[in-house]
Amino acid sequence: MGKRILAILVEDRPGVLTRVSGLFSRRGYNIQNIAVGRTMEPGISRMTVTVDADPLTVEQIVKQLNKQINVLKISDLTDEPSVERELLLVKVKAEPAKRTDIQQMVNTFRGRIVDLSPDSMIIEVTGDDVKLKAFLLMMQEFGIKEIVSTGKVALFRGSKITRESKS
Repeated sequence: MGKRILAILVEDRPGVLTRVSGLFSRRGYNIQNIAVGRTMEPGISRMTVTVDADPLTVEQIVKQLNKQINVLKISDLTDEPSVERELLLVKVKAEPAKRTDIQQMVNTFRGRIVDLSPDSMIIEVTGDDVKLKAFLLMMQEFGIKEIVSTGKVALFRGSKITRESKS
């Protein structure tokens, strides 16, 4: 088993997300994260799904997804050269005496402070899993109050793209 990243182009219609995610759960596989957004083509959305499964299982899931009427195309980005990113918002305790140290850490990770209150900061950081885990580890010393993340998004490197099949 290993993390597999799928880019799924779907028609932008009610219920499509439920049907796609339900297919994974019916087979007993938990979606680790999912990000859905619009594409350049009106009426088409792109789902980026990360699931912990072996390649054979993913192949079976892909076959089942292809039977869904609203699914247009599926690409497995796992073994392809790609760029992956995730957005993380972290709220940390920010006593006045610690703010300079927090700011230096945020700069080191190329993040930015997006909110400041008398006792806390909200920090935005984007990157891959390794970078985000390292950032969270460093923020623990200040006291993490809350975190939220977008889920992974990914694109093929180079000229290769995910596009609706013209069949």
